[in-house]
Amino acid sequence: MSAPVPLRVVLVGFGPVGARFAEEILPAITAGRISLTVVGAERDDPYNRVLVAEYAAHEVTRDDLTILESTELTVAGATVLRGVRATGIDPEARIVHLSSGGRVDYDRLVLATGARANVPVLDGLERFAAVSDGLDDALTEGVCVLRTADDAERVRAVVAGGGRVVVLGAGVLGIELALLLARAGAQPTVAHFGPIPMPRQLDRGAASVLGAALERAGVHVVPHTRAEAIVARPDERGVRRFEALVSSDGKRIEADLLVLSCGVSARAELARDAGLRVGGGVLVDDRLRSWTDPRIHAIGDCAHIGDAEAHLHDQVVPGGPAGLIGPGWRQAEWLARALNAEIDGIDIGPFADDAPGVVLLKAEGVDLVSAGDVSPDPFTPVPRGEVAPGVALWADPEHGTYTKMVTREGVLTGFVSVGMPRTAAELGVLFARQAELPSDRSLLLRLDAVEDLAPRASGREATVCVCNAVTAGAIEDAIADGCASVPEIGRCTRAGTGCGGCRSRIAEMLTASGTLEATPA
Repeated sequence: MSAPVPLRVVLVGFGPVGARFAEEILPAITAGRISLTVVGAERDDPYNRVLVAEYAAHEVTRDDLTILESTELTVAGATVLRGVRATGIDPEARIVHLSSGGRVDYDRLVLATGARANVPVLDGLERFAAVSDGLDDALTEGVCVLRTADDAERVRAVVAGGGRVVVLGAGVLGIELALLLARAGAQPTVAHFGPIPMPRQLDRGAASVLGAALERAGVHVVPHTRAEAIVARPDERGVRRFEALVSSDGKRIEADLLVLSCGVSARAELARDAGLRVGGGVLVDDRLRSWTDPRIHAIGDCAHIGDAEAHLHDQVVPGGPAGLIGPGWRQAEWLARALNAEIDGIDIGPFADDAPGVVLLKAEGVDLVSAGDVSPDPFTPVPRGEVAPGVALWADPEHGTYTKMVTREGVLTGFVSVGMPRTAAELGVLFARQAELPSDRSLLLRLDAVEDLAPRASGREATVCVCNAVTAGAIEDAIADGCASVPEIGRCTRAGTGCGGCRSRIAEMLTASGTLEATPA
């Protein structure tokens, strides 16, 4: 009896989500059930893009970013092509064309191409075609985005000299970067168009408290900045180099480096050119299959999960890519299980991600957590016949604390908390469980009425690492098994290898256990 023919799977994209998918199907590769070919545009092994800001600020080393060594795959029998782009897809022939001139046949194609940074149109800003193994176009010297390790190298050079950095954009990533830069000894300025930072996650009160915290941390914030142009002059080599950012009202912000933090867009052009339906990303159903071709899947920042039956003929499909590492990893894990089950003729059911969309600002000294809709105002008049959401808030700007809770019929539907880590941790649990708040909301505020404000996981079932769904019990077990540092905990449990927001909590658990090497990353 002849051996079964392995399912030919081609993975395009070798970032964190693609790497997780490859890891999850590694046993199937070893067993000869799946034949995997990986196509990655970068020459490096996959690394954690979420932590490139920490690398830029000299908080972690380059080795700390690596999440998978490609030799683990090649030893198992996979083919890994690094520094090679996928240039086209032929869905009818099931072929992926490569920049090297070669081609790869597939039975299933998995797109994990991620997202690219948005580059605004600014007078004086030049764009140069990317080199063959690069991900994006190069920009005027002294201007960069922060998506890759190469981008981080440019920032590191300025940080090392204590230089001035202007960050254009006040979203979560822009704010986190600015705080890291200030801590590293650089001189950061955040310029943004709107009146408040992080407008998608904060209301006016929370933004005001955050703004004061940023100034105390050494981050200068310039709101209402409509960026129009850059000033660049030739350096000693004759290369045009950035000198200043200019706004429409004439403001001029001089710096040694301009970092563009203006959001991201899915890398969906490969799918679009192949005739696949695209919305905010590659449109896939609840089994992560392309609406156009079920043999093609998309996961991570390039995937837009939508209901094809309900929106097939709609010009605009609701939703879009999650934009967070955790959902991308859960998609990768589910798809690996689904393909394995398919080989055995088993249907594992549709993908469903019940994890809450909680945003945590990763910054030492600035505790901020937000989830759901926090826009309702408790004092806005309510039309007759409508029921207003419940809103409870606490504000103490003098001491940098603010918490707002929004409920419907007592169930928490949104919250934001600044400077109150214990309250934020409890609200995060209640939000995830869609639980009712206590009738006396002040009970939650009293959680921070202790000398030590560091958040602690409570109980072995409490989730410490949201990105990888790692519980306090799993971390305690890893410590008991000999893990003595945050990186070791990460290698053993994956905790702390996503956004990095839980590393201080892991370090605290190590310290409490008496471990001597309890230092983050």
